[in-house]
Amino acid sequence: MGALAVAIGAFGAHGLKGLVEPYYVEIFNKGVTYQFYHVFALVACHLLASQKPSRMIKWAFWMFFSGIICFSGSLYLLALSPAIDMPVSILGPITPIGGLLFITGWILLSVYALRNFFGHKNLHGI
Repeated sequence: MGALAVAIGAFGAHGLKGLVEPYYVEIFNKGVTYQFYHVFALVACHLLASQKPSRMIKWAFWMFFSGIICFSGSLYLLALSPAIDMPVSILGPITPIGGLLFITGWILLSVYALRNFFGHKNLHGI
């Protein structure tokens, strides 16, 4: 996902100029930025799971991964829509779903951290 973010970012920086308006380049770059942020979350999940396997971490990983596909992917398509003559109405609900997947991943990762770094005894309700 990191290598893909670099490649997609390079395309956005060089390939979109003249193809779409600057507004759409900004949208494209937002997708790249969020993909990069969440690559680090994927790495953190992998490192945590390799130390102490957990279903919660596995779910967090898949929330982040799916969020990248939905959130960043829909922004990439939205940014390219004028160039490929694609209707954008289909993308409307996909971006916020991706955002909710990111939020869910962060909540799962946070609960895992609270439970494992501060102990189960103090966090029974979480």
